[in-house]
Formats: sequence, structure tokens, C-alpha cells
Amino acid sequence: MIISVLTDNHPGSHTPAEHGLSYFIEHDGKRLLFDTGQSEMFLRNAEAMRISMTNTDMVVLSHGHFDHGDGIWNLTGGRLLCHPDCFIQRYRKLDHSYIGLKKSKDQFAGKFEIVTTVKPYKISEKILFLGEIPRLTDFESKTTSFVFEDGSQDYVMDDSALALILPEGLFVVTGCGHSGIVNTLEYAKKVTGIDSLFGIMGGFHLKGIDHQTKETIRYLKNNKVKHVLPSHCTDLPALTAFYENFGNSLVKTGNIYNL
Repeated sequence: MIISVLTDNHPGSHTPAEHGLSYFIEHDGKRLLFDTGQSEMFLRNAEAMRISMTNTDMVVLSHGHFDHGDGIWNLTGGRLLCHPDCFIQRYRKLDHSYIGLKKSKDQFAGKFEIVTTVKPYKISEKILFLGEIPRLTDFESKTTSFVFEDGSQDYVMDDSALALILPEGLFVVTGCGHSGIVNTLEYAKKVTGIDSLFGIMGGFHLKGIDHQTKETIRYLKNNKVKHVLPSHCTDLPALTAFYENFGNSLVKTGNIYNL
């Protein structure tokens, strides 16, 4: 399995960054583009990293936020997999600024072959899109800073992840982790039938060293997760807590993980 970081919040030595996320994943004979950031930057960085998008099997959007999906319009087409609510209009609660995808589902359908699913979707025998992740823990996804157009609460129910099956166990890739990292990992275990967790990578959506962060760290330790790689929407205090507990290096644009 190879995961190449095309876009993340932190720049690499020769690859610029933006607030967003885009990974290129090669596993089980598949080449997947997981999220596309908010601009063409993922393509420029892919070129600098000598990664060709030509034979990409599928684009997967983790959820419908601009910093994960608006870069897709720099592609010429292809297959797109996401939750059906990915195209909903949504806003920040604080100032009602728009944070959803800039184009409608009809516009997407005019360019991409769209597959939407609430249920888990098998991309290959060893790659699973989790679909809608149940919110079961008592410390995750209890508040939200987002609203829909009518002002009702948006808990980003379309937030999903990929479960990659390796000989050592599951390696899960998240976009923002709005569903909660523990909820996500527990659901990955349930739908795959695999209890061993080898790694977790992506946005954790944790901001401080609060109860949720501490419980997430406790869970990862209890499950003996070897690779813990928070990025993107994980703020510095939480990143510090993960480093102190797992000794992980900072995820930067341009990094390539070969596991």
C-alpha cells in the first residue's frame, strides 16, 4: 500500500500546501484519488511528485466540504464515489459563510460517473468505502459548527472513510473525521469483520487536549494501533498530544507512505 500526500495543510520541501486534503492511494491493484483539496494544487503537486493521474480507477470524496472536493473540477472526468448527501448546501454557523461544494449534483453528473451510497461499498476485495458511519460513542460528534441553509444543525452525516485491508490489519483513511475517529474505526471493524487496527491517517477534527482527544488516544493505545497519522483539520494542541503519545511525525504535502 502506498499513500502519497498531494495536498495537506503543511507544505513539504518542494510541494506547497493549502487548507485541504488530497491523497493518492495505491492498494490491491487499484489507484484511487481520495479527496481533491480546494484547488488545482493537488495536480501540480502530483506532477512534482511524478504521480500520473491518467490511470486513476476512482475518485472518492470523503464528504461535501469545499476543501475536500472543489479541486475535482480540474479533472476531465471519471468515476466518483461518495455519500448521497455530499452535494448538500452547507454553511459555517459563526458567519453563515458557504463551505459546501461549489457545484450542484447535476453539474457533477454532467462530468462524472457518480456512485452514491449510504451503505459500505466494496471498491475491491481489500478496499472498502464505509458509507454513513454510525455515531455511537458518548464523546464524539455531539456538537457542530455547521448549519444547513435553513439554519438547522449540520452534523456532516456524509462524512466517511476508506478501510484498507493489510496483512497486519486495517489501515483507515479519513478526510476530516467528523464522525469521530473511534466511531469510524469501530465501524470499519464491524463491516470488515477484522478487529486488528494497523493504522489511521487523515483529518481527525480534534482541536484541543479535551475529553474527546484523550478518549481517542486511549482507544488507539488500547487497540495497539501502530501508525497514527493525524493531519489537516487536527489543530496544534491535539497534534502535540498525539506526538507525545505515539511519536508520530507531522504529515506534510509531498510525503509518501509505503506500508
